[in-house]
Amino acid sequence: MAHNRRVNILGVGVSAIAMPDALEIIESWISRRGHHYVCVANVHGIMESQHDEDLRRTYNVAGLVTPDGMPLVWVSRLRGYPNVRRVYGPDLMLSVCERSVSKQCTHFLYGGEEGVAQKLRLRLEEQFPGLRIVGSHTPPFRKHTAREDEEVVREINDTKPDIVWVGLGTPKQEHWMAAHVDQLTAPVLIGVGAAFDFLAGTKRQAPVWMQKAGLEWSFRLLSEPRRLWRRYLLYNPQFTLLVLLQTLGIKPYSGSEGAI
Repeated sequence: MAHNRRVNILGVGVSAIAMPDALEIIESWISRRGHHYVCVANVHGIMESQHDEDLRRTYNVAGLVTPDGMPLVWVSRLRGYPNVRRVYGPDLMLSVCERSVSKQCTHFLYGGEEGVAQKLRLRLEEQFPGLRIVGSHTPPFRKHTAREDEEVVREINDTKPDIVWVGLGTPKQEHWMAAHVDQLTAPVLIGVGAAFDFLAGTKRQAPVWMQKAGLEWSFRLLSEPRRLWRRYLLYNPQFTLLVLLQTLGIKPYSGSEGAI
């Protein structure tokens, strides 16, 4: 039951977990052959959900919403969950892949720009000998037609993966997982966003010390200022203010809280 606890952060129920909890839950889903998806949440996703009700709903019905960003970890601890640790998308992907080798779990890579999924596959298979990646698909930037979507679903299901990794970025990947979780036979869908680029080596990750200090945003902003300035320079201060108002009871938020 402790693994199912969630912290209401601006109306989004963030799972009060650490990495071992996430791995245990994902493996249990695979063994039971259910249908679940995992969102890795950070400040950007929480703030996007403030004006996207479908995104907030998608988070709150997800099997797991991991605290991908350090601010979410800090808020969770302040709310009475001292054992919460960051479950960062790239680290989650590496940990799941490492543990899946001995269990012979199969993986499908969905997302990334042209060529990224192929580079990611080569790197993961080199790092984890015996890893079974059964397919990949790079979708176009435009929305799939209904026929194209049916073909993608068929392509993924034909490979019979246990896990579908989704690297489309927030909120696109969350909406895609929610729309397809019941169409795919894979028991687990995991949206990891920029992990495709980081682990494929097409984009640089922040140093570990910056990640632990909650300064990864500044590294990414300096790396891609034109694309990310709005996300960090506007959303971060707004997030801090809204969390303070929520904590003081001035601005309450309905959402997923407690055990689910």
